[in-house]
Amino acid sequence: MLVLVHVLAGAAMGLSVDEAHYLLYALRPALSYFDHPPLVGWIQWPLVAAQVPEAALRVLPALVWWGTLAGVYRLTRHVLSAQPATEALAESAATWALAALALAPLLHVLGLGLLPDTLLMAWTVAVMACTWSLMHRPPETGTASWLLLGALLGLAGLSKYTAIFAALAVLLCLLQAHGWALLRHRGPWLALVLALALVSPVLVWNLQNQWVSFAYQAQHGAGGGWKGVEFVRFVVVQLLAYGPLLLAAVAGWRAAPSAVRALAWFAAIPLGVLGYLSGGGTGLPHWTAPAWVAAAPLAGLGLARWAQQGWRGWLRVLGGLQALACTALVALMLTAGWPFAQGSDDTVAPAPNPFADLYGWQQAGALARGLAQREGLAALAVQNWTLASRLGWYARPLPVQVLEDRFTQFSLWHAPMQPGGDALLVDWSHMAYDVPMAPHGFTRCRLLDTLPVQHQGRPLASFRFYACYGWEGSPAPQLTRRGTP
Repeated sequence: MLVLVHVLAGAAMGLSVDEAHYLLYALRPALSYFDHPPLVGWIQWPLVAAQVPEAALRVLPALVWWGTLAGVYRLTRHVLSAQPATEALAESAATWALAALALAPLLHVLGLGLLPDTLLMAWTVAVMACTWSLMHRPPETGTASWLLLGALLGLAGLSKYTAIFAALAVLLCLLQAHGWALLRHRGPWLALVLALALVSPVLVWNLQNQWVSFAYQAQHGAGGGWKGVEFVRFVVVQLLAYGPLLLAAVAGWRAAPSAVRALAWFAAIPLGVLGYLSGGGTGLPHWTAPAWVAAAPLAGLGLARWAQQGWRGWLRVLGGLQALACTALVALMLTAGWPFAQGSDDTVAPAPNPFADLYGWQQAGALARGLAQREGLAALAVQNWTLASRLGWYARPLPVQVLEDRFTQFSLWHAPMQPGGDALLVDWSHMAYDVPMAPHGFTRCRLLDTLPVQHQGRPLASFRFYACYGWEGSPAPQLTRRGTP
């Protein structure tokens, strides 16, 4: 049922900036990319090549989301059924684990749009299941299982760089089960070799591109000076994004046998590292999604025991509140924030609305393509890379030049604008910039058209389109102040 909700909701709204960016990956297959490994693009390539409708593209993340939850349910039942616990407790814990994930608001966003984290959630569950199996058999047997582990780790590594956290968790779990004697057997080394072979496209691409991706990730993760207030903000955002039910993993860990406790590494390592990095101002809420998915089996056990102890009523209240939060989030996305985010017809800096950027880009891309053709302009231009992905997708095959002094994936896709170059400049009211003029822009620009964006009769945003000529380089984008023409 929820999968159908995801598909229908996805069909009713436009692409997010990240979704469009990864669809551009699929449009330009490569060994890897500047900001992420390639699997999120590779897996969508057949659909993009077949030119399926945008609504059909949203089926893929919905199915991955469903597979992730189904995997958690099976894993929870399996690991608890093998312990000195009743079958009824294992079934109850699996059901509660499923509920905790289904009622986590942010996970529904990952079920609507395909992000690297959507894939990594699924691979994390599969890696945990394979690791559990290898923990309970002699390391000298089961070559096929070791190869499966290597394949899963390789696919995780092709999804996102933070898959390294899962690899560390695998090592700790297996060492706890078998000790250092594990490394005398060929199985773990076969898994390592296969995993490295699968992620080798990322290594080859980075070798060919001066290791720009690793340098970017290291700088991106370092952030600024550590501040306690940033860490507190991280904790609060995590609680709101995933809900309190998953916090029952702490109680589940305390109640679990030692072998099951080992699986907590899959959640503790990424949550610990990302929590610490958040103190430097680095981090987005969805980065921890695979960690919370990994915590779900223990959360299910904790919730099942609380239910046995007579707390079922309170758990239902918490579940109801989380269900309300999930419903509200999807409703806000579908209504562009109504009634909390009001509409605005300001052409520059309208009232803030985090849901406004889900609407209007398809129309803007089509209009930009038509205006560029009419004016004889061979490229589009924007002044921030986050404005480029939707236009790159909806106005394809026109290239999009990003007019800022910053290296991005678009720097690899399109050569920098040369002196004397012309372009159709596109400006969006929620991130409006001054028209770039010489010496930090063009010698002349002319307003061609504007596009007001409405949703359900409410104004959301507007686009402005300029024909600009004679690029002089040295970009220095300046955000437009409210009320500035």
